[in-house]
Amino acid sequence: MDTQQISAPSRAPSPVPGSATPSSGVMHHNSRHTSRFTVVGNHLAQHRELSLLAIGLATHIQSLPTGAKIGIKTLTERFPESEARIAAALRELEAHGYLKRTRERLPNGRVITRTCSYNQPGSANARPVPAPKRRPKPSHPAPAPASPAPAPPPPEQPPHVPAPTAPKPPPPPLPQPDNPLPQRHHAAIALLTDLHRNTPQLTLTERDIHALAPAVATWYERGATPAAIRHALTNDLPHPLKHPAKFLRHRLTHLLPPPRTPLHQPTPLQNCNHCDRAFRSPTPGNCRDCESGLPLTA
Repeated sequence: MDTQQISAPSRAPSPVPGSATPSSGVMHHNSRHTSRFTVVGNHLAQHRELSLLAIGLATHIQSLPTGAKIGIKTLTERFPESEARIAAALRELEAHGYLKRTRERLPNGRVITRTCSYNQPGSANARPVPAPKRRPKPSHPAPAPASPAPAPPPPEQPPHVPAPTAPKPPPPPLPQPDNPLPQRHHAAIALLTDLHRNTPQLTLTERDIHALAPAVATWYERGATPAAIRHALTNDLPHPLKHPAKFLRHRLTHLLPPPRTPLHQPTPLQNCNHCDRAFRSPTPGNCRDCESGLPLTA
C-alpha cells in the first residue's frame, strides 16, 4: 500500500511567542539615541494616577537644563494649554513627588519661587536627609583632642542687588480731534458699541467706549469712512485677545491716517478803486489797466 502524500498542512502553525509579528497593538521600531535625549522612567510614562498632560509636562521639565524657567506663564507661552490646566498639572506632579516648589525671601527682600524636579520620587535625592543620631556619652570622658587653630571667617559678601531696569515708557496719548463735533462723537460711540456684533472678541465696557470715542472721531475728521475704520480695528486679530481696549487704543493711535490737505482756494475778486471793474487780487487796489495807465476800452 502506497504512502499518502500530504501537500498542505492540516492547520496554520501557531505563532511562537517573542518571535512572530503581533496581529494587533503597537509595534516599536527603535533607534539608539546618541545625543539630545532624556531618560524617563516607566513609573512616570505609565503612571496610573497622573493625567496625560501631567505626564507630558513632567517629561518636558526633566528634559530642560538646570536654571530654565518653568513658571505657569512661561509654560503657557510654550504650549497651547491654558494657565488653569498648566497649574492643575503642576499640582498633580507636586502631589506625586515629581515636583517641589518653595518660596524663599532673598536678602534684598525679594520673594522668589524655587522649583526642584525629581525624576524618581521616593529616591534618596527626593527625600530629606535625616539628622544623624547622637552617640551615647561614655562613662569616662576621653581627653579632647587638640583642636587646630580656627580659620579666619570668610569676608562678608554684599547681598546681590539686581540691576535696575529702565522704566517702561508711557503709551502715546490717544488722538484728539482738532474740531470736536457732536455728530462725529455720536457716530464714534455707535461704531465702537457695534463692534461686538460681528467680532465678539471686541466687546467693550461703557467706560472703554467713551474713552476711545475721541480717537475714532479724529479718524472721521481726517476723512476715514466707517467701513475703513471697522476694517482697521477688526482685521487680523491676535489669538487669544486678552485686552480688547488696549488693542484698539494701539491701532487707533498707530494706524491714524494723515490729516486732510486743505483745498486750493481761488484768489478773491476785488473792485478796482479807479474804474470799479472786478479783478482777482489778494489785496484791494487798482486793476492792471489802471496801474499801467492804459485807456479803458468799451
